[in-house]
Amino acid sequence: MRPIKVLIVDDSIVFRELLVQNLSRDPAIKVVATAQDPFEARDAILAHKPDVMTLDVELPRMNGIEFLRKLMPQYPLPVVVISSLSDKVFDAMSAGAVDFVAKPAVTSRRQLEDFIRNELLVKVKIASTARIGNIKKAVMMPQQYLSSKKNNLIVAIGASTGGTEAIFSVVKDYGTDIPGIVCVQHMPPGFTGMYAKRLNDQCRVRVKEAETGDRVLPGHMLIAPGGDRHMHLVKVGDGYQVEVKAGPKVNGHCPSVEVLFESVAKAAGADAVGIILTGMGGDGAKGLLSMRKAGARTIGQDESTCVVYGMPKVAYDLGAVEYQEKLSDIAGRTYALLNKM
Repeated sequence: MRPIKVLIVDDSIVFRELLVQNLSRDPAIKVVATAQDPFEARDAILAHKPDVMTLDVELPRMNGIEFLRKLMPQYPLPVVVISSLSDKVFDAMSAGAVDFVAKPAVTSRRQLEDFIRNELLVKVKIASTARIGNIKKAVMMPQQYLSSKKNNLIVAIGASTGGTEAIFSVVKDYGTDIPGIVCVQHMPPGFTGMYAKRLNDQCRVRVKEAETGDRVLPGHMLIAPGGDRHMHLVKVGDGYQVEVKAGPKVNGHCPSVEVLFESVAKAAGADAVGIILTGMGGDGAKGLLSMRKAGARTIGQDESTCVVYGMPKVAYDLGAVEYQEKLSDIAGRTYALLNKM
């Protein structure tokens, strides 16, 4: 199997050299070129036809986001963005990047090398499997309406690679009548709060980063904070709230979709709809199966619209997915299932 051809785009010669040295140590990776700005990157893409590009957001002559917007329609390519803590990363995801990593705020060469080998390398390998043609702009669909009179319904969503745009695609079609939503999107710490604010500004539902004690209310969405804590759904009286507490990684992730879905199965049982979206691996698949066994209705994103058909495939193969839908149809299916409850 041939190695993954990687193009590195970063204006820092020191960081570029670190990336080359550490990525090249893996026999599955071949760094074919480096570039310090989008114009050099464009020439390198044409000359070397890389499988994956790593891209800094802040670049001379043209920023990384503008470069992505010009590049993707003409030369679709899996891109992993390397970003400092900034909401600009979500503009990059909207422009077509597959995934991102948070550039560590460290000066130690050893820490930077650990970051490259333990985080960036994994993202590059996942990106090499991404289906770039499935990254599409969201189109606003006519609003569905909830006719169910039950007030204790819940919607649980889990996603990973490609999930920031997939979640937006679904949630933008929910109205303020949608039951409370709890969500895990694999993301570095610090970014989930910015992502929640972005969704809150763009969607009709109110979105915030979750804190222990937050009530799960209709027309509201809680996103698990990135870092070292899991989010659990807890039944309190006739309603629900969340607990966000420290715990070991599950399926390699913290927060984990598995942990959330298992808690939803226990707390909400048949009063829930579970949705598993694009992502590498199998996080959440067994939890979604637990939800279905508890009587919940379940939806999985189909292969044709996934950036990475990993988590939904594992869930489907386990029998956890009741309905497999294109991304654009998931909101409508959610309402259809809720209206039968």
